[in-house]
Amino acid sequence: MISFLDLKKINQPYETAFQEKLKTVLDNGWYILGNEVENFEKAFAEYCHSEYCIGVGNGFDALVLIFKGYIELGILKKGDEVIVPANTYIASILAILQADLIPVLVEPRLETYNINPDLIPEKITSKTKAILAVHLYGQLAEMEKINEIAQKHNLVFVEDCAQSHGAINNQQSTINNSKSASAYSFYPGKNLGCLGDGGAVTTNDAELAKMLFSLRNYGSQKKYYNDYVGVNSRLDELQAGFLNLKLPNLDADNQKRRNIAKRYSAEIKNEKIILPNWNFSNNHVFHLFVIRTKNRDDLQNYLAQNNIQTVIHYPVPPHKQNAFSSETSGWNTLSFPITEKIHNEVLSLPMSPVLEDPEVDFIVEVLNRY
Repeated sequence: MISFLDLKKINQPYETAFQEKLKTVLDNGWYILGNEVENFEKAFAEYCHSEYCIGVGNGFDALVLIFKGYIELGILKKGDEVIVPANTYIASILAILQADLIPVLVEPRLETYNINPDLIPEKITSKTKAILAVHLYGQLAEMEKINEIAQKHNLVFVEDCAQSHGAINNQQSTINNSKSASAYSFYPGKNLGCLGDGGAVTTNDAELAKMLFSLRNYGSQKKYYNDYVGVNSRLDELQAGFLNLKLPNLDADNQKRRNIAKRYSAEIKNEKIILPNWNFSNNHVFHLFVIRTKNRDDLQNYLAQNNIQTVIHYPVPPHKQNAFSSETSGWNTLSFPITEKIHNEVLSLPMSPVLEDPEVDFIVEVLNRY
């Protein structure tokens, strides 16, 4: 079986270094917010061309804390509306709700699976105070257009970068206006993944950064003195140590993903299969290589019979989840035809920096025979 994602194989080259890092952390005797976290925050901020990086417990917390930070700063208030793509992973929407804000769903472009900027203005009301752009599957959303809308309407601009570590647009991984922040996840399966949960926020906003350093640590800037109602969401010292070892290889790993994506794009020739829309720039890091087909379940079964493991990202769109039934938000009755089409047709092929050429050869051959 060709694995969809072989995490053991991805992490195997680091095994000795991981063990040495564990010993270093043990010998230091400082296990929470120590040197490893501080070093990673500095390195990742530099990597992302940002002034500040705040390590937190996971990518979900990164989003929640951004919104709560802006609420504490008085830039947002509970009940404000946040524009968000309708086809995102549900975590993006749950983070908005967790911060007591109201998500407003906007359809994506069918070609890119990212939010359609042309549809954003019609959803903006007097209550709209923020836009959450999600770089789904590893491809940057249309940053310039979204940023222009955000600045025109004086909106907070937040990026969900959980799947887009290292994606570059105009030589920068993010666009930072005066009110912006980016949330990252280091879940093991991400392009930059640790061996457990982990996350971070990057920003150029000094006030927001100061607030987030406090909120992640019980709302405290000085031990036992609490200025805000914060949480316990700190990037683990050991996980930060592992990330410090892997970060220098991120760009090379992303290029391996792009090389595989180029092969898939050039060699898969089957009219039943719709390939990703990509201009071959570095704006895509292919966290996932997602195809579409009208006979998704049949194709997935066919591939499984040929020992190729695939995954559906994601089978149920957020507005059709039981969590948003008529008894709660009433979203289940809403219609988002493009979103629903995407969720009914997408299938993710094996994609990782350790996928070997013969495996790609076989995947292409099997798909072309379908």
